[in-house]
Amino acid sequence: MVGMVADLAADAAHEAAENVGVDDYESLCAGFRWHVPDRFNIAEVCGTRWARETPQAVAIHFEHENGERRSFTYAELERESRRLAAALRRLGVGRGDRVAIVMPQRFETAVAYLATFRLGAVAMPLSMLFGPEALQFRIVDSGVRIALVDETGIDNLLAVRAACPWLSRVVAAGGAEGRGDLDWRQALAQADVDPPTNPAPTHADDAAILIYTSGTTGPPKGTLIPHRALIGNLPGFVCSQNWFPQPDAVFWSPADWAWTGGLMDALLPTLYFGREIVAYQGRFTPEVAFSLIERYRVTHSFLFPTALKAMMKAVPEPRSRYRLDLRAVMSAGEAVGDAVFAWCRDHLGVVVNEMFGQTEINYIVGNCAARWPARPGSMGRPYPGHRVAVLDDAGRECPPGTPGDVALHRRDRYGDLDPIFFLGYWKRDDATAAKFTGDPDDSWCRTGDTATMDQDGYLWYQGRSDDVFKSAGYRIGPSEIENCLVKHAAVANAAVVPKPDAERGALVKAYVVLAAGHAGTPALVAELKAHVRARLAPYEYPKEIEFIDALPMTTTGKVQRRVLRVQEEARAARRPDEKTPTGG
Repeated sequence: MVGMVADLAADAAHEAAENVGVDDYESLCAGFRWHVPDRFNIAEVCGTRWARETPQAVAIHFEHENGERRSFTYAELERESRRLAAALRRLGVGRGDRVAIVMPQRFETAVAYLATFRLGAVAMPLSMLFGPEALQFRIVDSGVRIALVDETGIDNLLAVRAACPWLSRVVAAGGAEGRGDLDWRQALAQADVDPPTNPAPTHADDAAILIYTSGTTGPPKGTLIPHRALIGNLPGFVCSQNWFPQPDAVFWSPADWAWTGGLMDALLPTLYFGREIVAYQGRFTPEVAFSLIERYRVTHSFLFPTALKAMMKAVPEPRSRYRLDLRAVMSAGEAVGDAVFAWCRDHLGVVVNEMFGQTEINYIVGNCAARWPARPGSMGRPYPGHRVAVLDDAGRECPPGTPGDVALHRRDRYGDLDPIFFLGYWKRDDATAAKFTGDPDDSWCRTGDTATMDQDGYLWYQGRSDDVFKSAGYRIGPSEIENCLVKHAAVANAAVVPKPDAERGALVKAYVVLAAGHAGTPALVAELKAHVRARLAPYEYPKEIEFIDALPMTTTGKVQRRVLRVQEEARAARRPDEKTPTGG
């Protein structure tokens, strides 16, 4: 099966990292062709086949913040997913039914996904961080019938249970046992008498996952992902992890397995290659991150820019305190910026590979330091198999250096269909149609993210299309200014938004989270303004700075600039002459 689904993924597994510094990009793209079988099931390729071939290999290292630790093999993963699939079948789950999974990184979460795929049902990940309203909206909108939940989400789920008319059973796991309709262990014990459940003979185009967008630009939409999308992810995963897998590869990421980044960029591709992944159930801190990397000898990781910034500020010289075996770090969600890029290179010992994608079309652009040079500040080049362009409002490709909307074509350079595409938005045909430009079979999918592409095909991120604004006629992308601010020792994180202004249209305003040991004084405001003015264009420095304890973030680690922008608009409407006490 490995050889069938992606030539690059299969062949690249045998390459080594000594290729750093070369540029094999064009030859990789020219030699890549998609191979998508008609029948394809994620449970088969991520679980069943490894239970046959390497049953005693470790699949998941689990660690709880309370100190509990245990490792699980591929044989155990297969056995438990078969038992859960039988239990779900007893509860009436069949092909196409949605199963909500409200659990963090833990062994049972991986079991739940594979069991759901095994039945041909649709897994619907729900973050343990969701409050009652967020849970209710998604459960009702999707028509979920069964929910699998542990102690991290049971309270909020039960709070909205009565308002979810189609939710017939709650299966409680871990510390939630005794509070649902059926306990996890009880359900699996009852299923032991049932015949084994082999993976359903699903088509590659059949739905596997219903995952809701993070809502950075509006109400969340359910994005329906097919089994084949995992195939579409493989070139990007292999490249961004500097030729994953390697025989001793161990993967860890703090990314929640309820989100595309944790599920499609970490858990499933690691299991696809039959390697080890660390599941940590607990709060992220820089010290925890470094301890996990050291303890499990983690070789590959996906770390959000916000996580990397926190690690950089808290532990500037990690190799003096920790043993690090890292060979690759992928980062996505926001621009990394050259300050974090340099720290990763100099102090983690790896060139960070930025990646770009979204729930609908994940892992389409990125870097691969092992096979082509990464350029600091660039989000990379289109990964092999993906035809990417920057489009203007009329759907024309922009000249090099001209900002536009990043878009992915349905077909690759050879005219073959790209398997990475989502099936559509759940019950939102209008929104699905609006996502594409051109004939349905020969169209571009717009991302809503603004970037430029240079002569060599590298893309340079400017921000969400609705995050880019004009000030005194100049086009302002927040990422460059935020990156510049973070280079200052006093700044832990920053977000730049427009503040309405009658004369200029908008002023550049920065919200700044201070690093430990620094105070938000008028002198620091002046210092930060001068810091940016000395490094960027005169029109880019923030005319106003406001210090804030924490930036509003989505549960996927992205800054919600929209929240801050709306706040500024409300302030302007309420008091046109309002000044902030920290830096008007």
